[in-house]
Amino acid sequence: MTDAAPIKAKRTRKAAEPATKAKAATPAVKPAPRAKATTPVAAARPEPTGLRLRYRNEAVPALQREFRYPNSMQVPRLDKVVVNIGLGEAIQNAKAIDAAVRDLTIITGQKPIVTRATRSIAQFRLRTGMPIGAKVTLRGQRMYDFLERTMRLALPRIRDFRGVPTRSFDGRGNFSLGFREQLVYPEIDYDSIDRLRGFEISIVTTARNDEEGRRLLELLGMPFSTTN
Repeated sequence: MTDAAPIKAKRTRKAAEPATKAKAATPAVKPAPRAKATTPVAAARPEPTGLRLRYRNEAVPALQREFRYPNSMQVPRLDKVVVNIGLGEAIQNAKAIDAAVRDLTIITGQKPIVTRATRSIAQFRLRTGMPIGAKVTLRGQRMYDFLERTMRLALPRIRDFRGVPTRSFDGRGNFSLGFREQLVYPEIDYDSIDRLRGFEISIVTTARNDEEGRRLLELLGMPFSTTN
């Protein structure tokens, strides 16, 4: 009985060895590598076209050479264009606001805002908050596209057009231009309007004086009159 005990122990150890080897032979599963965090790439700005390209390639070098700016960032540029319609008739005809908003949207490609009276005037039957006009403020590429269509399409359609007068500068390089009717823009259909309405275009620049502002608009193609 004393000799059987060691033999039994040996058999038990040998029987346990294959299980240990089989366990060690099982390959370990490696965890999947973590995906690297990617930073969002900023969208590239579209290349300038039309009038904006002309400003960069022609107007900037010419203005820097003519006025001797030490830095190209000092060259005057267009800041914004404001198109404004005054509607005194809206006091009696509320539908005039809707018609003016529709015309401005077609002309500029941007929804205008309605301007309202800031104070009451009894003799004009005007109360504070009443709608009296509409305006659109254009910036960026849309501003350059609108100004290009104005100079190349709208102004030549004016009857007996002989150039834009130069007396409408405000002394700080900003220029205002008035139109008597919205039909000068080919986008407006004559049969779709209720009446002719005049409007004003204000071109705001970063020029320091009228001389720089006028030269900037000349280089962009504004057909100024030579008689005044």
